[in-house]
Amino acid sequence: MSSLDKRRLETVLAIATYAVGSGTASATPTPGIEVPKQIVLTASDIAMYTTIWKIYFHEDLSSQGILDILAQLGLVTLAATGTAYIVAKTTTAVVSEITDWIGPMGWGVKAAIAGSLSGLFGATWALYCDHLYSQREPQPV
Repeated sequence: MSSLDKRRLETVLAIATYAVGSGTASATPTPGIEVPKQIVLTASDIAMYTTIWKIYFHEDLSSQGILDILAQLGLVTLAATGTAYIVAKTTTAVVSEITDWIGPMGWGVKAAIAGSLSGLFGATWALYCDHLYSQREPQPV
């Protein structure tokens, strides 16, 4: 297994772990305090991003500086990604409030939504890291 394949496998496992964790945390009914829970879930997503970065580059994300990395993506991409992330988290908070009224079925829906969003954002970040790694490291043919 090549170094890149090993990193990809570790990344998939990390994303799956964080997505399941986010889904599980979201499933817990907390009427009236869904927005603060989204802040905790956002912190978990940031931990996922730093873990993926460390898998690929063996350095802490803080030493590189998140702003420098996001600037590499370009301002338009940063604005679009940031807006999409905020909209997704806000929508999840609203849906979570509504699904708390439904009971266990609603909690399951909420867990699926939160886990899917974390997985989607994690996969997007992983693709970016994979692209950067591929550019930095020469790959065997």
